[in-house]
Order: sequence, then C-alpha cells, then structure tokens
Amino acid sequence: MGREQAHLGEFDLIRRYFSRIGGARSDVVLGVGDDAALLRMPADTELAAAVDTLVAGRHFPPDSDARSIGHRALAVNLSDLAAMGATPAWATLALTLPAADPDWLERFAGGFAQLANAYGVALVGGDTTAGPLTISVQVMGHVARGTALRRGGAQAGDLLAVTGTLGDAGAGLALATGSHTTSDGAVARELRQRFEYPTPRVEFGAAARGIASAAMDLSDGLAGDLPKLAGASGLAAHVDVDRLPLSHALQAFASPQQARDWALGAGDDYELLLAVPPRGYAELASLAAKLDLRLTPVGELRRGTGVSWASHGAKFTPQAHGYDHFR
Repeated sequence: MGREQAHLGEFDLIRRYFSRIGGARSDVVLGVGDDAALLRMPADTELAAAVDTLVAGRHFPPDSDARSIGHRALAVNLSDLAAMGATPAWATLALTLPAADPDWLERFAGGFAQLANAYGVALVGGDTTAGPLTISVQVMGHVARGTALRRGGAQAGDLLAVTGTLGDAGAGLALATGSHTTSDGAVARELRQRFEYPTPRVEFGAAARGIASAAMDLSDGLAGDLPKLAGASGLAAHVDVDRLPLSHALQAFASPQQARDWALGAGDDYELLLAVPPRGYAELASLAAKLDLRLTPVGELRRGTGVSWASHGAKFTPQAHGYDHFR
C-alpha cells in the first residue's frame, strides 16, 4: 500500500473522485456533501427511479478494468430508465471497497463520469465503506406525467421487437473469463466491448413513448425477461428464434447453437424489448433507423398465458432460461 493510499480517508476519496461528476445542473438544489440531496423536479412530470447492485465475482470478473466497472454500474441503471422512456437526471453511488486504491478509483470514477456526462446525469450523493467490492447505483429521472412505458399495457396482436443484437455480452463475458477464446482480435474486442461497455438505449426509449404499448430492458436474457413482460400484460407470447438478431461478430465466434443460447439466456445485453401495435411498427422502426439502431420483430403477443418458441416452423424448447441469482 502506497503512502497516498494509506492516508486517503473517506471524505478525501469522495471529494477527490466523485464530488464533481455530472457538472452543475440547475435542478440540483443541494448535491454531494450533505446528509441528503435536494432536487427540483420539472413541472408536470413523474419521478422515475431505479437501483442496481454489482458484486465482484458475480456481475463482473474481479480483475475487470475499473473503468469498465464504473461505466457498467451506471449503464445498467440508465437502461432501466430507458425502458420507461424516462430522461435520466441524477444518481447516487454506494461504493464498498477492499482498499482505497487511487489508481483504481481514478479509472472507476473516469468510466462513471464519462457516461454520466454523456447523458447529463449529476452524481448528487452516496456512501463509501470498506469491504468486498460492491457497487450500488441509484439513478433518478423524470417523464411527462402519464406517458411512461411500462411492462404492462400490451394488447393481443402486438408485435414483439428488440433493439440491437442479442447474445454479444454473453460471449464477451466468456472471453473475459477465459472460458472461450478466439484468435480473431477484432471479434474479441467487439464482443468484450459489448459486455464491458453496454450502451443504454435512452434516446430510443424516450422516442418510443406513445408508440410502444409496453417495454422492458433485457438484463437477464430474453428467455428470462419475456415472461415478465407477457405476464404483466396478462398475455401469452410467441417468438420465432430464427429471427433473433445476431451480430456478425457473434456468428463468427460461436456455433449456431451457442450463439442462440447466449441470445436467449446470457443477459447483460441491456437492449430493449418492446410490444408494438402493428400500425405503429413502421414509425418505431423509422425512429430507430434515425438513431442508427437496429430494430427487429421477433414475435407477437397473443391471448392466453406463457411463452412459446418456434424454429423453422416447429416447436422449440430453449435450453437457456435466463439469469436468476438464486436459481
């Protein structure tokens, strides 16, 4: 332990690395440094709030680049707000550290701050403590009253669509942990980037308000998350797995079966799953194209309950079930 690390106290740590993330927002009455933050909500809006915890060895390899950990800690929460069509504004951070390592903190704060600045998010409070590496982030934002996207609200006949490509993050994690390898450096970089630096679909989520009937983000894999959306709307879902959008990198890296399993169950893609009335699909696809974002219809919602899957016109049973911490 260096001399600087030995004398870096809790309040020094907060002041040095976290006190200015996100810059000044006029709606932050009181931010980092007091017992609680004071925030000013825009008129005629509703507060949207989400919180996630990342644990070393559970959500990311313990030797992950601290910059990636900082980015992901914020990105996974921004993705939740994107699924609601909300505009992110403020964040709090609870950081548990084995040691106050200045180099690690510099990189972690840099990854967090870069993404916060990109979306205009101000860090307004939090906590630091000693212990096993654990990061909890809460993000708050706002959405015009009565317009938020929810998991419920879809109707029978709505199309099911997903943004981006699925399964890349699962492959990226496999590369990061060494369970799979490739000699293709470009493929490896692209897939690891998708795991280590996910892109929250904030702009698209806001654009989908008033068009999509329901939405959620894909954090636990399509096979794990789709039943939640269908159940919230009191409907059955049907998906053609041959239509799942797979990147060229994933198809070059994995067998067709492995690629499909990652797309269905690996999680960590943080793409959006949406229910869309057929009459609105063309408009939503046009909005996605303007954001240079792929949108793919993969199935539909029907009357009934449960989720059914098909491949080449025949019934299909996924081997992947989505991520569950307590399974």
